[in-house]
Amino acid sequence: MANTAQARKRVRQADKARARNSAQKSNFRTSIKKVLKSLSEKNKEASTTNYREAVSVMDKLVTKGLIHKNKAARHKSRLNKQIKNLS
Repeated sequence: MANTAQARKRVRQADKARARNSAQKSNFRTSIKKVLKSLSEKNKEASTTNYREAVSVMDKLVTKGLIHKNKAARHKSRLNKQIKNLS
């Protein structure tokens, strides 16, 4: 249990940050699912638009340090490859 005022404040700050981070990571996963859904429907235009939005979300998370840049690159590469394979 936090005994000092500083420690209590750090607990409050950590709770806020945890909530914010989990919401942003959830948004990241949702954006990827949107791309995958439009890919499964074989809709290239929707896939491309959803992909652009997902890339934007990934880049923001990398900048904030929530995901590693290689993880974002891996997701972008795999999604883009699937979009290019659509006929």
